[in-house]
Amino acid sequence: MKHESIEINSGLLIVLTLAVISIGGLVEIVPLFHIEETVEEVDGVRPYTPLELRGRDIYVREGCYTCHSQMIRPFRDEQLRYGHYSLAAESQYDHPFQWGSKRTGPDLARVGGKYSNEWQTQHLVDPQSLVPESIMPGYPWLLENELDYSQIEDRMVALKRVGVPYSQSQEEYDANVEQFGADMAEKLHVGNATEVLESQAGAQNWDGDPNRITEMDALVAYLQMLGTMVDFSKYEDGHFNQFR
Repeated sequence: MKHESIEINSGLLIVLTLAVISIGGLVEIVPLFHIEETVEEVDGVRPYTPLELRGRDIYVREGCYTCHSQMIRPFRDEQLRYGHYSLAAESQYDHPFQWGSKRTGPDLARVGGKYSNEWQTQHLVDPQSLVPESIMPGYPWLLENELDYSQIEDRMVALKRVGVPYSQSQEEYDANVEQFGADMAEKLHVGNATEVLESQAGAQNWDGDPNRITEMDALVAYLQMLGTMVDFSKYEDGHFNQFR
């Protein structure tokens, strides 16, 4: 059959177009029904603590995702610069995830522990004082604003409704003890949220001012957690390829 005969016959063209689209769609959709799990089996990934959760809220509020991604792609140049490529498991408790759509600044998926708390604070207040060529704006008000965590329990309950395993009952608490350990289960219990947040804020001098809990405390705590949950040294090279 000549290609011209297909082009001049609109009915045949429609039928063949639908057939090609259907075949292509089936090739993409059918394998999904045979995948038992799309999230990698990995130890260490947990929900955010109350202070980290408020820090993430501020990260979203300030639009940090518009210039920074949190998704290292599985390419050699990406891994040489940022570290192991991002796992789906690392974003399983994000609502919404912070993968981003562009990089005006570097990827932040593994920024946790890369710099000190003092560096992070100064960088957020005056980026050019540390990186002269940076075009990032400063966020000095984060040091000035007291952190509002009056609704932290409600925020945790809202996330619990979409699948984040914060606990409210004894049964849920016991399940978290088994999955995350007793210490972390305490931090993930909704009833402990205010006490846990204040304790974590005071445990480290996140923003350089131990006398107040500021928005800077929360944001730095969140940034210092990013990429630190999974110990990739425990896994052989290529271990996660089976999940791709």
